[in-house]
Amino acid sequence: MTIMHLPNLIRQISVPVMKPLTEQEIRTAFVNCTKGEAKRLTVPRDLAERCWDDLDFLGWRDPQAPDRAYVVAELSGRPVGIQLRSSGAGSWQLRRSMCSVCLTTHTGGVSLMVAPRSGKAGQQGNSVGIYICSDLACSLYVRGKKDTGIGARLHESLTLEEKTERTVANLASFIAKVSA
Repeated sequence: MTIMHLPNLIRQISVPVMKPLTEQEIRTAFVNCTKGEAKRLTVPRDLAERCWDDLDFLGWRDPQAPDRAYVVAELSGRPVGIQLRSSGAGSWQLRRSMCSVCLTTHTGGVSLMVAPRSGKAGQQGNSVGIYICSDLACSLYVRGKKDTGIGARLHESLTLEEKTERTVANLASFIAKVSA
C-alpha cells in the first residue's frame, strides 16, 4: 500500500465496526515485520471475549516486552497490522498530551510510538512516529466507555459515527505512512 492509495482507503471507511479476528488473521496482517517476527509476537489470548463492536481497531501491548505494541485495523476490507515501539518515557510525564488518533487528552497517558517502515525503507532503519494513547484504547475513549478524568475528551458537536470515522482515518493515514 502506498501513500497514493490513502484517499481510496479513507473513502472506503464507513462506520467502523471491527469484525472478530483470529490469531492467524492477525499474524498474517502485519506489513512492517518479517513473517518470523509476526509468528513470534504475542497475540492477545482473549480474542473470543473482546467486544469487537466497540473496536475501531485492535491494539495491544506485549506483556512480555512492554515497549512493544501492535495495532491491527480493518482497511479496505482486510486486516492490516503494524508493530510499534515506545520509549516508555511517557509513563512519568505529568503534562497533558493529546492522542493523534482519537484526540483524547491524557496526563501521562499518551506515548510516542515508532513504527519501522515496511519493505526496504524499514530494513534501512527508517521509521515513522505517532503520539497515541499508551493503552491503545482509543476506540473506548471515543465511545465514552473509558475515561481519563476531567477534560479528557473535548466537547465536540460531531456524532459518534463521525468521531469513529475520524479515528479510523487518522490511523489509516499513519498506516499509509508506515506502508509507503
